[in-house]
Amino acid sequence: MIGVLLCGAGFGAGVWTFWRGLRPQRVDLADALAPLPRPVDRADDGWSARAGAAAAPLWRHCRLPTARTAADLRTLEIPVERYLAEKTTAAVAGLLLPVPLAALMALAGAGIGWALPTWGSLVLGAALSFVPDLIARQKAEERRAEVRRSLSVMLDLTVVALSGGAGVEQALTAAAGAGHGVGFTSFRRALQEAELTRTAVWGPLGELGTRLGVSELTELAATASLAGTEGARVKNSLGTKAATLRRHALAEAEAQAASATERMSLPVVLLFGGFLLFLGYPALAHALTGL
Repeated sequence: MIGVLLCGAGFGAGVWTFWRGLRPQRVDLADALAPLPRPVDRADDGWSARAGAAAAPLWRHCRLPTARTAADLRTLEIPVERYLAEKTTAAVAGLLLPVPLAALMALAGAGIGWALPTWGSLVLGAALSFVPDLIARQKAEERRAEVRRSLSVMLDLTVVALSGGAGVEQALTAAAGAGHGVGFTSFRRALQEAELTRTAVWGPLGELGTRLGVSELTELAATASLAGTEGARVKNSLGTKAATLRRHALAEAEAQAASATERMSLPVVLLFGGFLLFLGYPALAHALTGL
C-alpha cells in the first residue's frame, strides 16, 4: 500500500514538474527583491516551520499564498516562508496519519485493503493543509479588532489633547504613548516614521491601515488629511470618527453576544430531545411489540 502511494506521488510530482518546466513562472523584479531586505529569522520558528522549510518554494509555484492569506500574513507580520513551511508540515502530517492506523487495523486482522487508507491520506492531507490558512485568518481578524479598539481610544485621547490646546502631532504622539498593546505600538511606529521623514502624520497612518487591512484607519487618514492642520476641523473629524468606531464596536459586541446565546441554546435543545426520546421509546416499543 505504502509503495503504491509513494510511486503514485512520485509520478504525479514528476508530471507536475515537467508541466511547470514547460510553463515557467515569471516573477516581477520588485516581487523577487522584496523579501531580501527582511531575512527570515528561523530562531523564532516552531518545529513545524523548521520541518517544512525545504518544501516552501514548491508552494510558491502553485501561486500561494492567495491574496487574502497574504493580507492576513502582513497583518500578523508573519513571513511567507514560515507560513508555507507550516502548510507543508500540516499536509505531510495528514498524508502520514492514516498509515499507522491502517497498520494497526491490519495487525488486528481487519483487512481494509489499500484504497481506503490511500484516499484517507489524500483527503486528510488536503484538509490539514488549510489549517494554517484558517489559523492566520482568525488571528488576523483578532488583530484588526484590537487595532480598531486601540484606534478608538487613541482618537478620544487625541480629541481631549486638542481641546487642551495641543497641536495635532503633539496630541497624536501623546495619545499613542498613553496605551499598550499591538495597536498602540503600531501607531507609535507610524508617528516616528512621520517624524523621521518629516512628512504629515496621516501618510504613515494611512499606509499602516492599508498594511493591516483596517479600513477605518485608512479612511481616517484620508479624511484628516483633507481637513488640513486647523485644530478645530481636525478635532471635529477625529471626534466623529471616534464616535463611529464606538458604535461599530458596540454593534459588533452585541452581535457576538447574540451569536453566543444562539450557540448556547443548541446543547439545551439536544438534551431536551434526548430526554423526550428516553421517555417515548418504552411506550413506542411496547406499542410496536403489541401489534
